[in-house]
Amino acid sequence: MKQPSISQASEADGPNIMRSLWNVVALYRDRVIYSLLFLILAKVATVGVPLMLKSIVDHLSRPETIHTLPILMLSGYAILRFSSTLFTELRDLFFSRVTQHTVAEFAQKTFTHLHELGASFHARRQLGGLLPNIDRGTAGISFLLGVGLFTLVPTLVEIGMVLAIMLANYSLWFTAIIAVTFLMYTGFTLAFTQRRAIFQRRVNRLDTNAKNRLADSLINADAVKYFTNEHLEARRFERIMGRWVDAAVSNQKALFILHVGQSGIIAMGVASVMLLAGQGVVSQQMTVGDLVLINAYVIQICLPLNALGFVYREVRDALINAEKLLELLREKPDIDEAPGLPDLQLRKAEVVFEHVDFQYDPGRRILHDISFTIPAGTTLAVVGGSGSGKSTLARLLLRFYDVGAGSIQVDGQDIRSVNTASLRHMIGVVPQDTILFNDTIAYNIAYGRPTAPRSEVIAAAKAAQIHDFISAQPQGYDTPVGERGVKISGGEKQRIALARAILKNPPILIFDEATSALDLQSERAIQVELDRLARNRTTLVIAHRLSTIVGADQIIVLEQGHIVERGTHASLLQKEGAYARLWQLQEHGHLLEDL
Repeated sequence: MKQPSISQASEADGPNIMRSLWNVVALYRDRVIYSLLFLILAKVATVGVPLMLKSIVDHLSRPETIHTLPILMLSGYAILRFSSTLFTELRDLFFSRVTQHTVAEFAQKTFTHLHELGASFHARRQLGGLLPNIDRGTAGISFLLGVGLFTLVPTLVEIGMVLAIMLANYSLWFTAIIAVTFLMYTGFTLAFTQRRAIFQRRVNRLDTNAKNRLADSLINADAVKYFTNEHLEARRFERIMGRWVDAAVSNQKALFILHVGQSGIIAMGVASVMLLAGQGVVSQQMTVGDLVLINAYVIQICLPLNALGFVYREVRDALINAEKLLELLREKPDIDEAPGLPDLQLRKAEVVFEHVDFQYDPGRRILHDISFTIPAGTTLAVVGGSGSGKSTLARLLLRFYDVGAGSIQVDGQDIRSVNTASLRHMIGVVPQDTILFNDTIAYNIAYGRPTAPRSEVIAAAKAAQIHDFISAQPQGYDTPVGERGVKISGGEKQRIALARAILKNPPILIFDEATSALDLQSERAIQVELDRLARNRTTLVIAHRLSTIVGADQIIVLEQGHIVERGTHASLLQKEGAYARLWQLQEHGHLLEDL
């Protein structure tokens, strides 16, 4: 299906954003009403200031009253000015909770949605660009709700009140000049703001590219140093920032034309009104107070006109900034789970793959007619070369993806017919690459069961043979591990992953090449704990080193997505097939390592 263009997407997103904003604002109806009341009162006070100033000027201009001080008028003038500020601040105070709640609501919605999206989205997304898109989107929504609403409405109220006073007290020519000025200003602003949107989108796109490059380079900082490519990275970033500077300057030029044009139109309108008012004073049809009043009102209208131009321009920018956020919220999860599915009812924890086919991309099938059973409480190991589809089996069992054909069942229940969260709750995973949160060791172990007390966290650490290492740290279990666990070794990260799985205490386990990145000594130490954890549990082992699966109840060998052999370690060696060849190669490698 053809995707809409960016401009079309923006037009379509506008009503969607406004509808979403209204749904949130409706929860705070009372605060909105009070805010609007204070807004109107503030504008009444603002419009009243020039009227009071006219009275003061006329009073002091008349010979018969020039020697008396208009105390009430001067006091009223000060009170009106103070009231305008007071009511504006009260408006902002009452509405602040609405604004902040709405921003928080969108941020929370986006955060939740990101975790609902599947593995394919997270495989292709770039974190460095994703975060600024979210920041710009929530900032745009905040503007639309706060500044946009409370600039547009009061500006229209103020212009309406001023025009009414001008119509009631002065020549129609004043109103006609103001109206023509307003129309010219509006037409110019609409036309040039639309043109400037192209530059703003380009600035945003290049800014996202720069953030992507920055994040990717910093995440791979070690690789940069390995190859002494700091200058290469700096040059790549410099090129991106150079394009960003060009786009930003073009955007500023467009903004310059817009501002100068707006100011020129307003200047012509003000000059025309003041010439007409000056002629009225000279011909004695108007007083000096009238001139002061008209001048104040013209300025008072021109400022709102500038405000309207600013609001329209910024609303367009806010919608552009919110485009990516809306686009993100429209992303569909890989798994289209029907609402209200029942929880998985676990009895024995038997796992069955039945004639499973799967492909990540059309035309490139990964698994072909895969069938096997893992009886409850037994261990099945999967071996094969890189790209044979071993880890895909684990992802399918966790339902990161749905099978293309066939089915996966747990205790006779097709995993597509049960709640995915309940399925994953029953499965523990010890992955090849353990990713830790930038928090403490205790937090990372307890992530397997966040409600577990510290005593159970310590018990799990002892079972994973990492308690002594933790206790030797100055901060003990409160020791921070750094981003992605960079402050501790690979073996320690694996033991934390093992402790996490022990704490979760699941009936089904997946070991996805859990020791392949470790040296032989660390591997043998951790393998003992893995075997102990797998005892009496249904276990799927994705194996790289065959020495770790000698005791498996069943072994299957994958080649290019097909099962080519299956049996126990001893029976497969006797067949002298693919497994036996892999075993001989690895045994030879181990001998060389021991030497």
